[in-house]
Amino acid sequence: MIENMLVMNKKNLLVTVCAALSLTAVVSSCGDKTTRSTGWEFSRNMYDPIAFNPDQPNENFKNKQTAQTPPKGTDPIGFTRFEYANTLEDYERAGREVTNPFELTQARLEKGQALFTTYCAVCHGPEGKGDGSITKDREITDSRGTRKLENFPNPPSYHKTDAANSSRGGMMADLTDGKIYHTIYYGHNSMGSHASQLSPEERWEVVMYVHELQKK
Repeated sequence: MIENMLVMNKKNLLVTVCAALSLTAVVSSCGDKTTRSTGWEFSRNMYDPIAFNPDQPNENFKNKQTAQTPPKGTDPIGFTRFEYANTLEDYERAGREVTNPFELTQARLEKGQALFTTYCAVCHGPEGKGDGSITKDREITDSRGTRKLENFPNPPSYHKTDAANSSRGGMMADLTDGKIYHTIYYGHNSMGSHASQLSPEERWEVVMYVHELQKK
């Protein structure tokens, strides 16, 4: 009998304590409409950043800015430097010195074809013949009526059988790894740079596919 009463008292005490804690939590979470306080905060440093935001003033530097110019010669993480300038001389030098660092595989070739179709075929055509969609007659119809769109000039074909010459000299079918990569990186004539759209590895995969087109 006594043991049963002790057990009941312990249960009652536990229920009372839990109820008191619950009531305290509810009361403390309710505002009185006169303050913006949210009450107690747990682990504030977990969501209050210790580091400065890039646009915040910062007394740790002479110019009082958080965002600093990187030291000369440093590279961002994941950035691959291309040590050739956007000049005809360095285009030729890249053609002599730069070779594809990746092994030719079927998987890379297929990816190169997919990338070429996405980024290059609109001008160069799906088969590299220089007959992309924006080189052909096109028109658009909207609220202003129907009008023709400007045609882009046809780039020379990559195919060996077409014997097309590059505007920088030599046949398109003879372009080397370095010359193709240099052109993808910097662009040329109507073609803009694709350095921001394609990673270094993706550029080399496009180079692999272009070499396949040159064989035709």
